[in-house]
Amino acid sequence: MNMKQILAKAACAAIAFAAAAPASAQEALEGQWKNAKGSVVVQVEPCGRSWCGTVVHATEKAKAGARKGGTTNLIGTRILSNVRPEGNGVYRGRAFDPKRNVRAPATIRVLGPSTLLVKGCLIGGLLCKEQRWTRIS
Repeated sequence: MNMKQILAKAACAAIAFAAAAPASAQEALEGQWKNAKGSVVVQVEPCGRSWCGTVVHATEKAKAGARKGGTTNLIGTRILSNVRPEGNGVYRGRAFDPKRNVRAPATIRVLGPSTLLVKGCLIGGLLCKEQRWTRIS
């Protein structure tokens, strides 16, 4: 193989890798995720041109906490909305905290194939809460 053929193959491989990267980033976000306590499971999936996350399972304790905050049915509640990629495994959107009945800007970071860091902040970033979510499917 001459140098021209080697460079052509390398260029094709680079293009194929670059084309595959966005799909793998999307796949990294989609799926079912549980919070650190294992009390809530969220299904993250495409919603139009963005992603959203909906509660598909919750413990009785989590459901009771949500009811105290004003969320009657925790199952089916959308807690992530309008989530869009920013690059480098970072997504931004909106988060809903059912225990406090609060919506806030959110940042989601893909830390690895099975870990997300979900962070919501209020008051211009002065009051923040973050959770590590683990992929279950």
